[in-house]
Amino acid sequence: MAKIEARIAALGLVLPQPLRSPPALKLPFEWVRIRGARALVSGHVPVEADGQLASPLGKVGAEVSPEQGYAAARLVALAHLASLQRALGDLDRITAWLRVFAMVNVAPGFYETPRVTNGYSDLILELFGPEIGAHARSSIGMVIPLNAPVNCEAEVEIDLGGH
Repeated sequence: MAKIEARIAALGLVLPQPLRSPPALKLPFEWVRIRGARALVSGHVPVEADGQLASPLGKVGAEVSPEQGYAAARLVALAHLASLQRALGDLDRITAWLRVFAMVNVAPGFYETPRVTNGYSDLILELFGPEIGAHARSSIGMVIPLNAPVNCEAEVEIDLGGH
């Protein structure tokens, strides 16, 4: 087992299946687009291990507490890792997390989006350490597809060795 996958397992976490989107929703894009030594990761929402949209749904600061938003952002990080693992074959090929763009479904008056997005960043730093896991980040409030509390996209640098 690769180093990052072993850390995920040691934390009792599971990489989820891809999002099981509603039948009427078409998704004509790649979850991960590799270009040179970069992998661009499309926006993901929090999902359960089986790919079902995770609960709770709604706006952070109303139906979803900041703590639930933090947990949802952590699930988004796991969804990103799962997509990267499927695309790369090995998460140890990630040599640097470059950028995370986080969008939080916010209720009017909720301005603590960084507090929510820390769920994503904290997990990446815990798994990859500061040398590889440190990343630039934006965290903004907006309306999110499927009424998910969080949606993130990311960019990572990858090792091209042998690929």
